[in-house]
Amino acid sequence: MAIVTKLRCEYLENPIGLDNPHPRISWQIQSGIRSWLQSAFQIQVSPSPDFSSLLWDSGKVQSNESTHIALTELDVEASRRYYYHIRVWDKQELASAWSEIAFWETGLLEPGNWQAQWISAPLQSFPVESGQSPLLRRIFSVNAPVRSARIYVTALGLYELNLNGIRVGEDYFTPGWTNYNKRLQYQTYDVTALLSNGSNAIGAALGNGWFKGNLAWEDKKNIYGERTALLLELHVTYEDGSGDVIVSDNGWRAAKSPVLLSEIYHGETYDARLEKQGWSTAAYDDSQWEQVEVLEHTKAILIAQENEPVRKIGELQPIALLTTPAGETVIDMGQNMVGWVRFTMNGAEGQEVSLQHAEVLDQEGNFYTENLRNAKQAIHYILNGQGSETYEPHFTFQGFRYVKLTGFSEPVRLEDFTGVVLHSDMEVTGDFQCSDPLINQLQHNILWGQKGNFLDVPTDCPQRDERLGWTGDAQMFIRTSAHLMNVAPFFGKWLKDLASDQLENGGVPFVIPNVLGDEAHSSAAWGDAAVICPWVIYQCYGDKRILEQQYESMKAWVDYMHRQGEQEFLWNTGFHFGDWLGLDSKPGSYIGATDRDLIATAFFAYSTSLFVKTAAVLEKKEDIAFYSNLHDEILKAFKHEFITPSGRLSVPTQTAQVLALMFGLVEGKAKERAEKKLLELMDESKHHLTTGFVGTPYLNLVLSQIGSKDAAYKLLFQTDYPSWLYQVTKGATTIWEHWDGIKEDGSFWSKDMNSFNHYAYGAIGDWLYRCVAGIDTDEAAPGYKHILIKPQPGEGLTWAKATLQTLHGLVASEWRHREDSTMELHVTIPPNTTASILLPEAVEEGILENGKDIALSDGIHSMSHIDSGAALEIGSGDYVFTFSVPVPVQAG
Repeated sequence: MAIVTKLRCEYLENPIGLDNPHPRISWQIQSGIRSWLQSAFQIQVSPSPDFSSLLWDSGKVQSNESTHIALTELDVEASRRYYYHIRVWDKQELASAWSEIAFWETGLLEPGNWQAQWISAPLQSFPVESGQSPLLRRIFSVNAPVRSARIYVTALGLYELNLNGIRVGEDYFTPGWTNYNKRLQYQTYDVTALLSNGSNAIGAALGNGWFKGNLAWEDKKNIYGERTALLLELHVTYEDGSGDVIVSDNGWRAAKSPVLLSEIYHGETYDARLEKQGWSTAAYDDSQWEQVEVLEHTKAILIAQENEPVRKIGELQPIALLTTPAGETVIDMGQNMVGWVRFTMNGAEGQEVSLQHAEVLDQEGNFYTENLRNAKQAIHYILNGQGSETYEPHFTFQGFRYVKLTGFSEPVRLEDFTGVVLHSDMEVTGDFQCSDPLINQLQHNILWGQKGNFLDVPTDCPQRDERLGWTGDAQMFIRTSAHLMNVAPFFGKWLKDLASDQLENGGVPFVIPNVLGDEAHSSAAWGDAAVICPWVIYQCYGDKRILEQQYESMKAWVDYMHRQGEQEFLWNTGFHFGDWLGLDSKPGSYIGATDRDLIATAFFAYSTSLFVKTAAVLEKKEDIAFYSNLHDEILKAFKHEFITPSGRLSVPTQTAQVLALMFGLVEGKAKERAEKKLLELMDESKHHLTTGFVGTPYLNLVLSQIGSKDAAYKLLFQTDYPSWLYQVTKGATTIWEHWDGIKEDGSFWSKDMNSFNHYAYGAIGDWLYRCVAGIDTDEAAPGYKHILIKPQPGEGLTWAKATLQTLHGLVASEWRHREDSTMELHVTIPPNTTASILLPEAVEEGILENGKDIALSDGIHSMSHIDSGAALEIGSGDYVFTFSVPVPVQAG
């Protein structure tokens, strides 16, 4: 019998604080029966976990859908829990048992439901230029048994919350980074267990964060405002059904904290002598504290948390204690990581210690920080001298592998230091492994690049004075990121930020949230994140709502491009980053040799084509007609401008050929010549790339698509500069910004722009999953409803395997060469999905499944033979295919 499992509401397990009035429900099926398909489902919603009464019952709905089922007919109320369970029917009309019970809980739903006031520490004690963090607190009473208690809270700046001396929640850098003038998230916490009968105390510490702290490289501060502030409501419901609401108002009090300075880039200074023990408990005497000030600030911008919050995800122990040639004491974490160091020490009152963070050591083995530019990445701690002291920062994070210690008493013990890894708490969904250890390290580096840069927004780098949501980097890497983790809520939130920051004319800022100013917008391939990212999320998760949500933003970007060129269907004006950091750049330039007009027009065509597909999904008939015609005209203009009469691309670079082929801009003879030219260029470079940010993500994909997987494999396996594995052989544990961030002689490419944790080139992971392992989704049945398993084994690997936890369940593909000229392909297809399988190069006779003739196997719906192997259509289940492959002809 089928079992309904992994119930999710808006991708989340039992979420609280949702503001969506019609949330969507998803589930998975467990069944040992092959080709299991759902024919119907039923969802019931109840106010109680025993389902003694029902608020809503879908009845039996004839549908095979099991993801994103919107509860459109259910009317929800604010601050209320809703329980739901599900049962399903199979094709034989056999019903499953009811699932386990899950729930979601609404937040305040509307800004008008807020009762609290914005409060801030008094200006006379905390002037605008002050870096010191304030503490805010108040006492309240609980005089009856409590059924439940929820805190709804946000801040201008960052906040940490305590209740009766205990930290509230596991979230960090709340309320997250948005365009605070238009969108400000609030969080919801269940604090029922933290309340006690009688007097209670709630306390909050505030930090500058992204709201008013230093951002970007021009020393900009106070971008969104000049004063940090808190907005909080505690809703207490008693067992008798009555309740209280405790709010932030002028009854709160404020004092200075031990955090003297806290900045995202520069780190934190903490004076433990200023600690106020028990400051967030009811027994603490706050008579010397000052009254807070009430601020006038809008609540209309408030929205519930949309993405997963930043949390502590793991811990690393240092692997070595070094004394550098310069005499510096340095600990090596063994991994370029993002987060902070927690340390313990004993010392005298007033003793100051510092930790400075860096990614690499220099050519001589000394601590190197020049590539951080103006970011200090330093922690300063002043001891209180009261025994063993343990510290970790509050409102800052660092990107680092190495930590220089100053002021610590000898001997330094590695066990006193722990690296705390922080990033947005996304579910890890994918894994890739193969027979080559260097490729496995590359996969490791890609994953850690995502960990380090998916901290509330998709940043370019986590260490220097930047850490911004560059749109180009995000769109280049998004498909890879969706293999590794469930990034749908993460990008759903960020794309709303993009739409909110989008210019009235449709232009898209270079970074989201936009902190670079009104003129920093609308480069080709960067602004195209407005279209590419929603489409990728739709493809990977079958999430139609993100297309609905972003539709006007997508349309506005295409219209913006349409208005830009000197000719209507070419984009040949404005500033563009081009093929950023392309290796064919002119000396002294960051911009590759590929004509920027070609790149801009290519992306104009590509985004327009994706928008046409989006309009088709949403059944926007007028837009389908108009933008289909627009796309046709762009193709004509591209052909006229960039293809010679003999059918050759006029721009002879790797990136030009790649974009033309990837985006379908050439056909017939021109396509053949572009394919031939790309392979010639690969030969000329001795199977090395010359591409930059624009061309690299598509290079291997295109080589595979044109039937040149051998060229793609040769490219992958290069270990000298420039290549992915060059970085690995140089000891990289994340992806570098530059192919030669560290040169052969150990010197550095540049101090101005040389991040060693910069995920864009990690987009090769997409090819590893979709081509090497062969896991993909059918564009016509997105979200892995219909799965494609089409591995492309190549020279250099004897086996490869990948797994992907989709919304429907686990998908797996593992191929392995055997010594007898046969191959094995292990495949897992989850219930309620189907799949198309390619057995690569399989000869017609002797195909076995689980040791028996394939014709006798359940779950195989059809099989045919094509030039590239055997093509199968199968249902759900676990399969082991064994098949013969042609024996390579030996030379001579």
